[in-house]
Amino acid sequence: METTGSATEGDPLQGGAETGTAPSAAELKKKSYKEVIGLTKLTHWRTGFFFFSLFLCLTIVFAFSFILPCPVRPQYLVTWNRTFTEAETYDFLAIEYASKDKVMDVLFVLKDTEPSPNNTCDNAGLPSPCVFVMAVDGTDGETLWGRPLAPEFHWAQCGLDDETGRTWDCLLSHSDQLTAVDKFTGEVRWQQPQPPGLRITVPVLSVPDLDGDKVSDVALVASDDTQTQLVFFSGKTGEQVGSSVVLDSTKTANHLLHRTAAGSDYVLLQKDTGLYGLALWRIAAKAKAGMEMGLKKDKDWEKTASAMSGLVPMFESDSLRQVLRTGETGGPPNLLLVTGNEVALVDGKHPKTLWRFNTSSVLGEPSFGHFNKDEVLDVVVEDDIGNYTKRVMILDGKSGGVLWEVDLLASPNSPRPSAIHTSNSFSIFVFWGMMRSEANSSEPLESDRRSYLLHPLYSNVLLQSTSFLEHIITFKATLLEGGRHAAYILLTGPEESEGTVVLSKRKLKHDIPDSKVLRIATGGNSESNEDIKEAFNRLRFSDW
Repeated sequence: METTGSATEGDPLQGGAETGTAPSAAELKKKSYKEVIGLTKLTHWRTGFFFFSLFLCLTIVFAFSFILPCPVRPQYLVTWNRTFTEAETYDFLAIEYASKDKVMDVLFVLKDTEPSPNNTCDNAGLPSPCVFVMAVDGTDGETLWGRPLAPEFHWAQCGLDDETGRTWDCLLSHSDQLTAVDKFTGEVRWQQPQPPGLRITVPVLSVPDLDGDKVSDVALVASDDTQTQLVFFSGKTGEQVGSSVVLDSTKTANHLLHRTAAGSDYVLLQKDTGLYGLALWRIAAKAKAGMEMGLKKDKDWEKTASAMSGLVPMFESDSLRQVLRTGETGGPPNLLLVTGNEVALVDGKHPKTLWRFNTSSVLGEPSFGHFNKDEVLDVVVEDDIGNYTKRVMILDGKSGGVLWEVDLLASPNSPRPSAIHTSNSFSIFVFWGMMRSEANSSEPLESDRRSYLLHPLYSNVLLQSTSFLEHIITFKATLLEGGRHAAYILLTGPEESEGTVVLSKRKLKHDIPDSKVLRIATGGNSESNEDIKEAFNRLRFSDW
């Protein structure tokens, strides 16, 4: 029998020796004292280690805060301008990232002798004056680079480097050459002679890699009075890929590249009988046997293709004037068509007409923006209604119905309408002309030209700017920085002759305090003029 004084597995609280004798009070006091001393030393070590770790972390944080400072937003001028005397310019303006400061820059083309110090035609071994592709900083207008090229200038297109593997962004046609230019440095990546006997027109078509060098290629379309041809070029070297292909036996007025929902590319041809599509795989097979391998086909579109020509009819009209993409993202964009007496929207997924709107005679090129908040791009159209008057209309992108309209004097040399998207899911619209109540005569002059801002939430008022007296070559309203910095870019100069060329930038909000508030309808908003201006000043802009 076990004694009650012995320590057992079932009685762990009882200590003592194996003999079963209980420890004395002195022994217990001594043992407790040692344990307290040990715990105290351990606590001190833990405290010291904690403060050392904290000190080390703070040291690292403060060190890296100086080594890697917070990014600084680029500082930009509210307005700037660049003046070039005895120069000539063209209807070309590209807004691209040509530097590393996260603010978009401006590319344009000049015919000049020395647009910037030590950059002359003579130094490049070219006749003077020659063609200069110029890139200026969007923050202050300073020259980033200028590339001299042989005259004469025909056309240019930028924005060709996105997800293609190409090392260049802009393609220019000048003299008898095609030149690919890097937008960051202005370096010529390749230069090739133009195919003889062909008059190539824009747009340049960016197509998949057809020659197997892992770089996307380009296709150029040329028309004359007898036929329309397409030629493929290597995106890497500029060399012709395969032979030229006759697309149609007649002249085409315009062309676009369209990708269907199935991922198949079609070259859209604007003919005198309407709009037609021709599959890229058909064209590639004619250019070089086997080159169509890897190109996708769309069975739905091919159901209506002509057995003889392969053309897919999309819209029939004997007065087709313009074909534009609507610009939607996330799927095949719809196509806006302008004829002699109507505007029509064609479905980009399936070639069928979604809506039509009757017009008298559309002036210039329509544009797109969000007037309402249905997330569908609406259409801005300027219609000639006679007596030197145009009707500016915003058509619903879903139905084609009129959402808003105003009549203006059709001032000469007025740019096309434009729009800048805001963070409130609608756009601010910009258009040009002259309110009849503000004009001195019924026949507008170029000096009567004004620009107007329309805020969809205050649709019964317009904000009118001061007049622009210079001859406008081209104009863009755009965002120069992601989500902010809405600005006008204006290129002015003489028409088809030498003179003073001015490239200028103005922040959109800069002119608001001096603008005039015009009430174009009764009722509606009852805010004061200052409240209206403050509503424009509070706007925050956004990318599409």
